Amino acid sequence: FSNLLDDHKVEFVKECMEEAEIIIKYGGYIEKEQEIANKLNELEDIYLSPDFNYENLQSLSFEAREKLSKIKPKTIGQASRISGVSPSDISVLAVYIGR
Repeated sequence: FSNLLDDHKVEFVKECMEEAEIIIKYGGYIEKEQEIANKLNELEDIYLSPDFNYENLQSLSFEAREKLSKIKPKTIGQASRISGVSPSDISVLAVYIGR
């Protein structure tokens, strides 16, 4: 029984070391991705006026203006999921709205 317990201790220590190595190597990347996810969640709370005129925002790509005008998303989060609306288009919208 003692040998079995020792084997589990060794395995546990190996797993702890591997987890620590992952945290050390990838911690920065994981934090950055978490920050991006948090910012995307915040976009769900930023509402767009139903009569918002996207054609007036010349900083948006032509395709984004066209699709946003047609679909009329309720939030910036919804707008970010429209095919053809790029992250830079979303940034332009967020700045224009005041965020």
